[in-house]
Amino acid sequence: MDSITTPRGSITIAKNHQAKLQWNPDFAGQRTEQFSRMQKFIDSEVLRLSTPYIPIKTGMLIKSGILGTVVGSGEVNYIAPYADAQYRTAVTRSYDAQRGGLWFERMKIDHKKEILEGAKKTGGIR
Repeated sequence: MDSITTPRGSITIAKNHQAKLQWNPDFAGQRTEQFSRMQKFIDSEVLRLSTPYIPIKTGMLIKSGILGTVVGSGEVNYIAPYADAQYRTAVTRSYDAQRGGLWFERMKIDHKKEILEGAKKTGGIR
């Protein structure tokens, strides 16, 4: 029998030329934990890096994102009743030209590479 073994598992070829794939029993748990760490990093960075782009009057819109988001879920939710209207209003604010609608899209343009590199580092990916 020929076989190839890696940390993820092994492939064994029997005499009848059928291949058998055997996953390392710890592999799924390790990957799940790795992806979970990466998702938590991404969610928290989206909240943090979006803050300077979000319209601010009382700070409630920013806080509604923190309150409405379960870090690690893969969804960042701003739950203030007016959040959607503020997001879809592409007008910048007179008090700060960086703050305005579409804050996630604009933040992503400026910080996407930084977030992806940090996620890879957090997950132990080169």
